Amino acid sequence: MNRDELTSKFSTVRVMTEEICRPLQTEDYVIQSMTDVSPPKWHLGHTTWFFERVILQEFTPSYKPLNDQYYFIFNSYYQSFGDRVARDIRGTLSRPTVEEVYRYRDAINKRVIDLLGAADDKMYQKIAPLVELGLHHEQQHQELLVTDIKHILSMNPLRPTYKARKTSAGGREPAQSFVAFDEQVFCLGADQNGFSWDNERPQHKVFVNKFSLMNRPVTNGEYMEFMNDGGYTNPLLWLSDGWDTVGSQQWNAPLYWEKVKDSWQVMTLGGLQPVEPAEPVTHVSYYEANAFARWAGKRLPTESEWELAAKVHQVSADKGNFLDERAFHPVAAVKNNGPLLQMMGDVWEWTGSSYLPYPGYQQERGPLGEYNGKFMSNQMVLRGGSCATPRNHIRSTYRNFFQCDKRWQFTGFRLASDTNER
Repeated sequence: MNRDELTSKFSTVRVMTEEICRPLQTEDYVIQSMTDVSPPKWHLGHTTWFFERVILQEFTPSYKPLNDQYYFIFNSYYQSFGDRVARDIRGTLSRPTVEEVYRYRDAINKRVIDLLGAADDKMYQKIAPLVELGLHHEQQHQELLVTDIKHILSMNPLRPTYKARKTSAGGREPAQSFVAFDEQVFCLGADQNGFSWDNERPQHKVFVNKFSLMNRPVTNGEYMEFMNDGGYTNPLLWLSDGWDTVGSQQWNAPLYWEKVKDSWQVMTLGGLQPVEPAEPVTHVSYYEANAFARWAGKRLPTESEWELAAKVHQVSADKGNFLDERAFHPVAAVKNNGPLLQMMGDVWEWTGSSYLPYPGYQQERGPLGEYNGKFMSNQMVLRGGSCATPRNHIRSTYRNFFQCDKRWQFTGFRLASDTNER
């Protein structure tokens, strides 16, 4: 991107983060409802600290931080940048105030834009990739903001509404079917064109056996069949760790579901609403997805299978239910001209692949090497983005990753098979 394009994108992304927070009341900004959730105020400060510490501090002569303590308060897990507030106590930070954090954002925005305009061509070539990386980092936090706000509001017995939404018309989803793929060799991962994270590289050849992939994600209605058939009470369906988690956490349904009289209701960002059978099931863990697949006599796709299917059928993010639609909830699939529905948007899809480095992986040098590489253990890969993902942030090679028990994100799944069934 040239200077004007990058400056424009910088301003657009920064404004979007604040737009996500606009429906909040001041009291909402400081809540931390569990360790995985960060207060909205902290997200606003952390994404600003990133630009100050990684770019302004490094490329502005004799730079003086706006507030030395912000380097301690708003650092996340970058140990090479120094000490930081422990993740589980971010909600104890009543100061700086919300107003002060917004002033911090405004000040850093101006400094970054001034730096982009004043840098000579040689300096700009060094700064621009870091600004672009910082914008993708902020878009990740936009998704986290949406999901964290949902969890924060769900814990409030008043059931506050973030944004009113129309309930689904209650239509039927396209019938479940499977799309067949022959065995083949293909190139997995991102090429050198455009932005990608280091964990998407290098692109390399992989062999994939024949398989079939479900035409759409598993729906709420299908998941209720699993529940009604004793899915949460049958230890034969579960991985050992998953069965232990079901017992210790007393799971009997996806996160945010609750029984109201004789029907299931779900907490959404539009308040408590009936579970719509045709919508993709979401807020389920890897353990739950794996157990459902075993119950259905199928399995979860590998990330190689998922990416191959997306590339063969030229799946893109041009259409789909993303953050841009402001629905903040998955919607039912509708038939279109392609055989694979909702590969992008609506719900992140669990795969059966562990989050590990690709052959020849080179971790970024310096502090930014802490971004992806050090998390490559005890996590599973998800693909495709969700209704909280910015559209221009996602691509078919994107590798998200979470531990097996996490389910506060918009996570769902589709099934796969080892046969060429239709």
